[in-house]
Amino acid sequence: MTDILLLTFVFLAAGVLVVPIASHFSLGSVLGYLIAGILISPLLTLFNVNVSAIQHIAEFGVVMMLFLIGLELEPRKLWSMRARLLGLGGGQILLTTGAVTAIGIMLDQPWSVSFTIGLIFSLSSTAIVLQTLTERGLLKSDGGQASLAVLLMQDIAVIPMLALVPLLALPELVNVINQASSELAPATGQSLSLIDGLNSWQVALVTIAAVGTVVLGGNYLISPIFRFISLAHLRELFTATALMFVIGIALLMSLVGLSPALGTFLAGVVLANSAYKHELESNIAPFKGLLLGLFFMTVGAGINFHLLTDNFLLIVSLTLGLIAVKAIVMMLLALIFKLHGAHKWLFALGLSQAGEFGFVLLSFTVHNGVIPADISELLLLVVALSMLLTPLLFIIYDKVIAKQYNKTQAREADEINSEANIIIAGSGRMGLMIDRLLRAAGFDTTVIDYSSERLEILKRFRLKTYFGDATRPDLLTAAGIDEAKLLIVAIDETDKISKLVKYVSENYPHVHIVSRATDNNHVYDLYAHGCRDIIRETHDSSLRMGRSAFEALGIVRDKAEKMIDVFNDHEKKLMLAVADAHKLGVPNYENEEYIARMLTLLEEWEPAVGVKMQAISAEASADK
Repeated sequence: MTDILLLTFVFLAAGVLVVPIASHFSLGSVLGYLIAGILISPLLTLFNVNVSAIQHIAEFGVVMMLFLIGLELEPRKLWSMRARLLGLGGGQILLTTGAVTAIGIMLDQPWSVSFTIGLIFSLSSTAIVLQTLTERGLLKSDGGQASLAVLLMQDIAVIPMLALVPLLALPELVNVINQASSELAPATGQSLSLIDGLNSWQVALVTIAAVGTVVLGGNYLISPIFRFISLAHLRELFTATALMFVIGIALLMSLVGLSPALGTFLAGVVLANSAYKHELESNIAPFKGLLLGLFFMTVGAGINFHLLTDNFLLIVSLTLGLIAVKAIVMMLLALIFKLHGAHKWLFALGLSQAGEFGFVLLSFTVHNGVIPADISELLLLVVALSMLLTPLLFIIYDKVIAKQYNKTQAREADEINSEANIIIAGSGRMGLMIDRLLRAAGFDTTVIDYSSERLEILKRFRLKTYFGDATRPDLLTAAGIDEAKLLIVAIDETDKISKLVKYVSENYPHVHIVSRATDNNHVYDLYAHGCRDIIRETHDSSLRMGRSAFEALGIVRDKAEKMIDVFNDHEKKLMLAVADAHKLGVPNYENEEYIARMLTLLEEWEPAVGVKMQAISAEASADK
């Protein structure tokens, strides 16, 4: 018991101490965990800890991560990705495998060994790439979505790889393994399997039945079970049930020889439309984070530094060669599938490492006599080192490549010769709609946007927009801020919105500012900066949806609108009443004065608002 507690403390302490420092220096949590693993490696060696055994447990974090990704992907969306799954994902596996196989043969390795290494190196790290893309807010970008498609296809491809690898066994290695197995047989047990001793058609039937169980169970069993669990009103039972589902699905997939990660991903997709989707997500996410962190630390701790120092040049050369080959393959596919700008570099650099499934496959190949143990040990180091270098590749992307593409956008600002007294900062969805609205009513506008790509698109629709950074004082002067009556701030970034509003409020008090706000905290920030005409991004649309909800419940349109007006007036009064309690830079949920005043006002005002709205609803019922 003491050993387990000590080991747990060592891993937790390493993560708690190192990861915040790495994140502070913009290295990302993944690199932080890897460094933490390297730092505690001597301690684990001193304690005789089996890092590989811990890694097998930690790999369940990858399984949980794919389950959560599946929850975010509706089946319809997954079907819409089929071209990228087959084209990008399938193409990457074929091209990388082919390139690595050719290099292996040139290095005098048997074709079967070279081909197997090619299959292993064609896989990338689902854990590191998805964690980093999510952490940096890049998963929804074109490059991020292309990376997701490739990673999903790679997880699917693991299944045929596991079936194919034993067929590539070298006879001399098989004889050695069989001899060793016969000597160890009495001391070892067999792992459970539902397909041992079955014919190929029977294996196929059992596999289809297992997948069908996951699909049907997800559709028809989850809701009744959660309804039953909710009767106990115990939060921990929901967590236990969520874990039971994920572990049960992973176990079933393992019993039929399928990838647990693929099985849980499929279950997540099936449950994407479930009413319990968010309950599952909130219960699984903390375990996923801890296990992924543990997994990354075991990768760092598992690096064999003695072997690395003895073969330093060879291992580094192989690692850099692998990254270069995969990056070239990814770049070629990016060009074919028309990924442009920084997206193609994100795609190419992000997927250029080997993956965590490489550890599993290398162990599998040694056990099946496909790759000699000495070569496998070198390849394990290549896989680990390539994963260790991945966060650095993302840093290169952020600090060098993305900045270069931003510079290509940072062309000289356009010369503004408009005499309009209305300035619109930002021509995205919000700014474009406001511009069209004002122009339709006969008002002239000067629209400024900092995205040259967006300007090129608008140009095709003959919409006049000037290029430039609206937060720059000289550009505002050129746009006519001295004579302007109205400034509409519709740019995306919260900090830039605040900066622009503060500058104009302080230096051009005659200009009426209508500003976009991203959330309630931002509303108060803008209010403190002097803006009094603030539009919350989702406020009006939420009120309209509320009105539609009332109408769907049988309340006529004019009564529904009156109810919404009552609530909206109350909301405005409430926001104004607590505005002076807001402190810049302090979130409202951490501001004790704000919370106390808000709670007091809600207790005083909400009942009266409820009475008014219910009276209008009663009138609507009486009119029927």
